[in-house]
Amino acid sequence: MTSRSDVAAMIDHTLLKPEATRADVDALVAEARDLGVLAVCVSPSMLPLTDTGDLVVATVVGFPSGQVKPEIKAAETERAVADGAAEVDMVINIGQAIAGDFDAVEADIRGVVEASGDALVKVIIESAALTDEQIVEVSRRAEAAGADFVKTSTGFHPAGGASAHAVALMRKTVGDRLGVKASGGIRTVEAAEEMIAAGASRLGLSGSAAILAGLSD
Repeated sequence: MTSRSDVAAMIDHTLLKPEATRADVDALVAEARDLGVLAVCVSPSMLPLTDTGDLVVATVVGFPSGQVKPEIKAAETERAVADGAAEVDMVINIGQAIAGDFDAVEADIRGVVEASGDALVKVIIESAALTDEQIVEVSRRAEAAGADFVKTSTGFHPAGGASAHAVALMRKTVGDRLGVKASGGIRTVEAAEEMIAAGASRLGLSGSAAILAGLSD
């Protein structure tokens, strides 16, 4: 079993529900500090955050559909970084990936990377909506565009969230050169450990407390 401290150091404690309030986000930050997780991930409208202590601040761009113009994603990224985001989780244009227009997917990612400055960029590929071949090619294009991570899911797509199969495929594709973030529907210790065993180096969780409560050092 993975230790509690090891898992906590991989967690992006996340609140992206559209009905979230400022009070909800403040509570998320306080809980994240209490749990000792790595990061918090919130909607860009909630930035800048206060009282984050040593927490890494992450946000999302083009979320959740990915269906906005590349220049809008780049502008969102610039604003998020100016508002204190150290990490940006961007959603690809999933339709372009399904249609096989991977040059457009790569250009979209590159625009965010170039706009991100020193911030780390994670690329949400919505793996449950893609074939294995599409997952591999989008992961390759994310690396070519200069991204730091590939990430499974928004958690909002009807096709589903993270799977160990997708995580393993993404890890095999990017090797140890990029991080792999598993996110979407990870609600149990067993699911978290399955993602880690498959190659995840980061976990996006909303139920972090329950999962960490089931682990010990």
